[in-house]
Amino acid sequence: MASDSGKVVTRFAPSPTGFLHIGGARTALFNWLFARHHGGKALLRIEDTDRKRSTQEAIDAIIEGLDWLGLDYDEAPVFQSQRAGRHAEVAQKLLDTGHAYRCYATPEELEQMRAEQRAAKQPMRYDGRWRDRDPSEAPEGAPFAVRLKTPTEGEATIQDLVQGSVSVRNEEIDDYIILRADGTPTYMLAVVVDDHDMGCTHIIRGDDHLNNAFRQLPIYHAMDKIEGGWPEPTYAHVPLIHGSDGAKLSKRHGAVGVEAYRDEMGILPDALFNYLLRLGWGHGDTEEISRQQAIKLFDIDGVGKSPSRFDLKKLENLNGHYIREADDGALAKLVATEIGNKADAALLTQAMPVLKTRAKNIHELAEGAGFLFAESPIEMTEKAAKLLTDEGRERLSLVSQQLRTENDWTIEALEASTKALAEKLELGLGKLAQPMRAALTGTTTSPGIFDVLVLLGRDEALARIDAQAVSPEHD
Repeated sequence: MASDSGKVVTRFAPSPTGFLHIGGARTALFNWLFARHHGGKALLRIEDTDRKRSTQEAIDAIIEGLDWLGLDYDEAPVFQSQRAGRHAEVAQKLLDTGHAYRCYATPEELEQMRAEQRAAKQPMRYDGRWRDRDPSEAPEGAPFAVRLKTPTEGEATIQDLVQGSVSVRNEEIDDYIILRADGTPTYMLAVVVDDHDMGCTHIIRGDDHLNNAFRQLPIYHAMDKIEGGWPEPTYAHVPLIHGSDGAKLSKRHGAVGVEAYRDEMGILPDALFNYLLRLGWGHGDTEEISRQQAIKLFDIDGVGKSPSRFDLKKLENLNGHYIREADDGALAKLVATEIGNKADAALLTQAMPVLKTRAKNIHELAEGAGFLFAESPIEMTEKAAKLLTDEGRERLSLVSQQLRTENDWTIEALEASTKALAEKLELGLGKLAQPMRAALTGTTTSPGIFDVLVLLGRDEALARIDAQAVSPEHD
């Protein structure tokens, strides 16, 4: 599982206790792009050691979300829960060589210790009571946890690719548990062992993990002394994403699962990919960046030190750009899925160039395409119904008569014919187009009225107009 010498290896390591949220998706993206940019390997690890909260549903949602975003991995996912034996093996090596020790402190003793620290307003940390004691002092058969013997003097420094040089005094890191009394490994141990065994050279993650790096380094240092070949990885701790108001990102800002952007908001994967890329990373003033450009341009030195702000409107505007650039057939398939059985993919593909000019999401596209498959009698919006006054219906009758004389059912011919009628009636074109739009689509907003006529076809278009028309003699 170790990496090829000198090759960049990154990993994305989500915990499957919920959906793949925006922050996680961006972390996954930065890891993936960094590996691709440097010709390295991008790996996926599912940190499912919390058996009570980890679910198969969450695992599936994470993998599906990554796949939808187009983030592929170079090896099969590693499941942390399947590696407990290896984690325990490393803990035993640390124990055998004096880099870790058995702690027989009971839960009651530890709670008393914390209570005293709280009362004295001291930092809450393990006081090392079993660090130098002989295990023989413990009652025979008493349960014990294994704690790492961390350095107590000097300081540790990380040259972080984003945060710069960061130092922490070693005395601030207590002797934390690496193996619980029931023999299960803790997160801190499992992460280091897995990162080493997977050959990870660069750890790119949120800056809320920066403190964890200083707790994890002593394991690397100890194991490197024991068996060699445990170099420190290079760290890059990326600032978190905030809401548009500068507060920590929450559901009200859009901190929902990636699947919600796809299903509930109608966002295209390329748009979300591009938007997440620009959240905290920049290349001049460039906004629209393709996948291939991103791979070519991305490096950690472009990541800023300040939290980025999530802006849903910006994402929607960017999504509108990607909709306009997207393949018409591919969009038609997405819209057809939303519309259901009555959708005609060929007709949708034909209509897409005029439907997608203003749409900001797939739902707006589907809504805009609804008139194509509306069944008679056409359901009217309140605004559309107001256009079908007696005068409007009379004008529809005249429009019907005019269009029936037109043999060339094209946009150009229909526009010329309708304009000729408007001039004859001494009306602006809108006075005819408005009731036409209401009769043809049941709405007051649609693609160009002549596009609508062509897309519906001669027979359907005339039938819809006639259904709402009233001849002057019937007045």
